[in-house]
Amino acid sequence: MQEEALKKLVLDICRQKTECQNIELKAARGGFPGRIFDTLSSFSNQDEGGIILFGITDKPNYEIVGVYDAEDVQKKIMESCSQMEPKVRALITFCEIEGKMLAAAEIPGVEVTRRPVFYSGVGRLKGSYVRVGDADEPMSEYEVYSYEAFRKRIRDDLRSVDRVNRRLFDQDRLASYLQAVKRERKNLADHVSDEDILELMGVTFDNVPTLAGIMTFSRYPQAHFPQLCITAVVVPGTDIADIGAEEERFLDNQRITGAIPDMLEEAVEFVRRNSRTKTIIGEDGQRRDRTEYPMKAVREAILNALVHRDYSIHTENVPIRIEMYRDRMEITNSGGLYGSVSIKSLGRVRPDTRNAALANMLELLRITENRYSGIPTILKEFRDAGLPAPEFSARRGEFKVVFRNNMYEPPRLDAKVNISDAIVEFCTVPRSRAELTAFTRMSRYYTMSVLVQSLLESERLRMTLPEKPKSSKQRYVKV
Repeated sequence: MQEEALKKLVLDICRQKTECQNIELKAARGGFPGRIFDTLSSFSNQDEGGIILFGITDKPNYEIVGVYDAEDVQKKIMESCSQMEPKVRALITFCEIEGKMLAAAEIPGVEVTRRPVFYSGVGRLKGSYVRVGDADEPMSEYEVYSYEAFRKRIRDDLRSVDRVNRRLFDQDRLASYLQAVKRERKNLADHVSDEDILELMGVTFDNVPTLAGIMTFSRYPQAHFPQLCITAVVVPGTDIADIGAEEERFLDNQRITGAIPDMLEEAVEFVRRNSRTKTIIGEDGQRRDRTEYPMKAVREAILNALVHRDYSIHTENVPIRIEMYRDRMEITNSGGLYGSVSIKSLGRVRPDTRNAALANMLELLRITENRYSGIPTILKEFRDAGLPAPEFSARRGEFKVVFRNNMYEPPRLDAKVNISDAIVEFCTVPRSRAELTAFTRMSRYYTMSVLVQSLLESERLRMTLPEKPKSSKQRYVKV
């Protein structure tokens, strides 16, 4: 970083009064900070790296105070960097503002194969950190493991499960698979027994079923892995805490089990069943019904979650989650992005495959193409439907895709409409005090003590928890 760029950065931070994902402030006025290992680790473990600024106080003042001794600060930074594993190569820059010396240590993000970067004094498990907003948080055991798994090429989908009996496999599906292998893998068509094919393709290991084989062919994998399933819910409102007119938490709630091909079709049907339909009259006068979300994209997103989720022992107790809200749908699976792919490069570059054997089995069964076309297909389907682009995120060991519809508009208060009538219609779905206050744009006291209280007394509204009128979970709903 050039000196002028550093000065501009410092002044911008002082004006905005905030740290962020890649900026950490240290006062260092009376001496070197007690520890910077956590920040060195967290910045090194994110792609964009980060900058540690010395000589500025953090919240609430964000004041330029200068460092106690520029030469010693540089020495201590280098000493700290040398105690990281692998060693951190910081770029140090100094500048002077208002007669006070400041220092910046630019910490580069390291390549995925060398992560996690950790403080060698306490070891990998206790010394690895991740940046969350403007804070450094210890990595979980699973987050540390995920880097190890990629670096060492650990194949969790190929771990054998000796307590599973192969006679409980779907024999018709297994027979179709063997035919597909012989048809499309020509070198396995002749003089290779079915048992050897299953070994070579990763369905078994030493004649014991692998996890990939179980998740593809078992009639009921959840007998051994109860949480390797999908939980699907439909929420009445736009928040998981919203409840319906009859105080129901979910309008539909299903645990979807079975092998991956079965779960995929059942989950798609769940979404289809609970999706709203919009009728469109085209220029040719023909009527067309369009579902809330493009079902081809829905299928690809659920399939991606099933194929690319983490199947290690660290996550086998966490199901895939489908949550349908009035304004969006969220699909979440364990396992962040695998390898060197980033959110920005999704759909643009060929990613590493976490569960290659599993993906290969599903390809031969014609469940997936296994050609890295899932994300591009999702993006195209939403673009063609004129819907907002899907949102992808990976955080703390989870991957999430959010689909937003264009069928939901938050109710708005129209000046021409009687305010009491508007509130009653707004409460077709149970509403909290905060939602009511935001809706009326009046004070909380006037909204609740005058408007809502009057509607309660006239029995146009009712409380969902009448026995607990002051409860924070209280909601108000149309009678």
